[in-house]
Amino acid sequence: MNQVMYWSPREVASWLMERGLQEYSETFKSLTGQGLLMLKEDDFKKPPLSLVSSDNGHHLLEMIETLKIEHHIEEHKNGHANGHLCSNNANSIRDYGFASKSKKNGIPNGFSKEMIQIHLPEPERYQPFPDEWNKTFFAFLYALSCFIFTTVMISVVHERVPSKTEEAPLPDVFFDHFNRVEWAFSICEINGLILVAVWLLQWLFLKYKSIISRRFFCIVGTLYLYRCITMYVTTLPVPGMHFNCSPKLFGDWEAQFRRILKMIAGGGLSITGSHTMCGDYLYSGHTVMLTLTYMFIKEYSSPRLWLYHWICWFLSCVGIFCILLAHDHYTVDVVVAYYITSRSFWWYHTMANQQVLKETTPANLLSRVWWYKPFQYFERNVQGVVPYTVQSIPWHLLHFGKQTKYSRLVNEL
Repeated sequence: MNQVMYWSPREVASWLMERGLQEYSETFKSLTGQGLLMLKEDDFKKPPLSLVSSDNGHHLLEMIETLKIEHHIEEHKNGHANGHLCSNNANSIRDYGFASKSKKNGIPNGFSKEMIQIHLPEPERYQPFPDEWNKTFFAFLYALSCFIFTTVMISVVHERVPSKTEEAPLPDVFFDHFNRVEWAFSICEINGLILVAVWLLQWLFLKYKSIISRRFFCIVGTLYLYRCITMYVTTLPVPGMHFNCSPKLFGDWEAQFRRILKMIAGGGLSITGSHTMCGDYLYSGHTVMLTLTYMFIKEYSSPRLWLYHWICWFLSCVGIFCILLAHDHYTVDVVVAYYITSRSFWWYHTMANQQVLKETTPANLLSRVWWYKPFQYFERNVQGVVPYTVQSIPWHLLHFGKQTKYSRLVNEL
């Protein structure tokens, strides 16, 4: 690494990007390394830095101080201990008639020409984005538990949903203007599977997989937990007469358990034949997945991939439209699902990107939400905006079946 004071504006921007401080990139686009080292706390009290920084620049100034220490220690490792180098020129030392005195190591008065090395302690490597896979595992268990609980709740609500002969579908403006298309819901689920597959493929190339997947599990688990509540408190009648709902079991818990396992195994999809129950309308789980996968795809990829984003947005919109076109959900189910999903995504990421919102203060009203303590646990050590850094996949680790071949060395006599 070049000396910090000789960094170019491009190297400064790269350093800011690596540490998740992209909010300064536009303001510091012409800042050199020397200017970076000269930043002081007073600079953040006036525009334009006062408009960019949310913590008066404390986080950036701390990282600059760490950079100075690391660079200073690096200079000492290169042989500049204590800032002095001993001279090896014997002609510059005069004995002034004391030639009879003994000389140690070839230099008068017992001085050694060898350099004294002072070992300084290595600074702790600062990691603004630690992996913390144990937290990701807990987030995965949370999402899995919410998904299983949702499946159980669907089975419970199915026993309460009124029969089609007893209660007609509710009036819906979309149904009044668009006739039902039988194959539309299959298109919705296919689009959802494509978006999930694309998101998984993109996730494999991301550097900060643990943090990003942890956020996905937290949000999707909370959304499905909310869905359990809305389904149970208000049971809507089936949206159309085309539904073929499974017969009610009337307290046969063993049969219900088998039906729940079948639905979990099929991913809750109609195209797999696992979802034949009714009543899980408010709100739409398919809309949740179509919206959430698109938002994560767009958030954690480069803005320059605009065509890629438009394709994913198109797949998401077509999938949501096909839900309504198939008359498998009321319009209110889709609207509420989109609203809760988008707001949960934006709220969580706004809180995660701002350090001041991770502190419980009277001014931080977002700290009053019920999931704030788990949020603090998951995001406590994440400093700044997580960059969409891409890394290559270590394909050599996947070659489990190949054995290393060794060649024998034969000594010729």
